[in-house]
Amino acid sequence: MAKTHFSLIAQDRIVYEDDVDMVLLPGSSGVFAAMSKHAPLMATLQPGEIMVRKEGEEDRFFAVGGGFVEVRPDEVIVLARSAEAAEEIDIQRAEEALRRAQEYLRSPEKERDIERRLAMEAALRRSLARMKVARKRAAVRARGAERSAFPPQQESQEEASS
Repeated sequence: MAKTHFSLIAQDRIVYEDDVDMVLLPGSSGVFAAMSKHAPLMATLQPGEIMVRKEGEEDRFFAVGGGFVEVRPDEVIVLARSAEAAEEIDIQRAEEALRRAQEYLRSPEKERDIERRLAMEAALRRSLARMKVARKRAAVRARGAERSAFPPQQESQEEASS
């Protein structure tokens, strides 16, 4: 399968860069896939999950806090407000940010300060994305542990006698 070069760049660092088979992106109009030979495209990204697929490796997941993507036939570049790999996410910190945003959005104060309300709504979306990515990684690791807990398959009688 033809590869495309993928770069995930946050404001403070390059989070990921490699030649990959496919990237799933959280576009503002919905999730879309970018692969080699994709038509040129520029789009905004909403807070959500980026999945990277590379043949022979486990899928990689990243939480992104919105941003922009440029897709070219041989390259995908994401410029993100924030981005982190699933293994970097501190679930406790994400849950605390989610709790704070929810508390604020339930309070009557949200009607007095529209700017802060919008910031808290964005924080809520980022926290939900981070938690989704972190939980997905935990579930994948748990499935891997389950598989390794089973003993290897025994050879069938026919294979053993040949």
